[in-house]
Amino acid sequence: MILELSDDAAEYGREALRAFEAAGGDQLVQQAEAKPADRETLVGPVLAGLGAWDLDARTDADGLEAAAALCRSAGYWALPYPVAERLAAPADLDSDGLLVVARNRPAAPVGGLENRWTAVTLDGVRSTATAHGPAGPGFVTELATTHVDDGGAADIALGLTLPCWTLLGMLDRAIELTVAHVSLRKQFGQALSSFQGVQFQLTDAEVERSGLDILAKYTLWSIATARPEALNDALALRLSALETAETVFRVCHQLHGAVGFCDETTLSWLSRYSQPLRRLPLGLSATRDALTRTAGSAGLTGLYA
Repeated sequence: MILELSDDAAEYGREALRAFEAAGGDQLVQQAEAKPADRETLVGPVLAGLGAWDLDARTDADGLEAAAALCRSAGYWALPYPVAERLAAPADLDSDGLLVVARNRPAAPVGGLENRWTAVTLDGVRSTATAHGPAGPGFVTELATTHVDDGGAADIALGLTLPCWTLLGMLDRAIELTVAHVSLRKQFGQALSSFQGVQFQLTDAEVERSGLDILAKYTLWSIATARPEALNDALALRLSALETAETVFRVCHQLHGAVGFCDETTLSWLSRYSQPLRRLPLGLSATRDALTRTAGSAGLTGLYA
């Protein structure tokens, strides 16, 4: 069991961070929100320049690690583009990306894009999917679907795991921003970071984030080695990611105070654009129920046991 990304994958992630910053960084999501139809123009050339669509996340372990690192870097900048969904595209269908969706009222953050999407439910039912209706907050739009087949069971674990890496990147940034904020902000003549209460809250958030980091790497290994429990591991990772996001964003917003909800603060944008990842295809309770049904009486193995 290997719980660290390869040096090449880690370097690729750092290169992606630099490329997204050079392309506009935090301004990209603000520009895309103003003009959702420009998402492809804003982000597509950067991803193409990184060779993102040449990565093989399905059959090549190194490609899977590089894809995860890219998703994490995209999350760090709240990149306004479904990178994880594109990287999870099914190999046996003529499709640009994979969307794991709920059975009822499927939706995904694909508003403003004209790609060919494949939707898959947790039952393995695959459909072609197109955006239906106007995009809401976070570029989320309902999907019109047409049944293709019931052979999507092998797609689900990857389709659930890569978005968790995007969310992990958002949590990296949220904690980094909060540490900087409490180090600069002063109360009673002292930096906020000097107060024990603040230190305890940040420690709790970082423990949750670092634990999710390990579980995310473990799930990559589970998928790369084609473990029979890969789907259970992916659902457990999503459950952990949702619980961690609740803790981290709660702490970060508390320590930022009211300013953390203002558009002038990067944390506000991160928090807002984490919502589609946290609510789709299933929220916390529904994810827990899905894991309970899938794992059954056998329970979980490995790090999740």
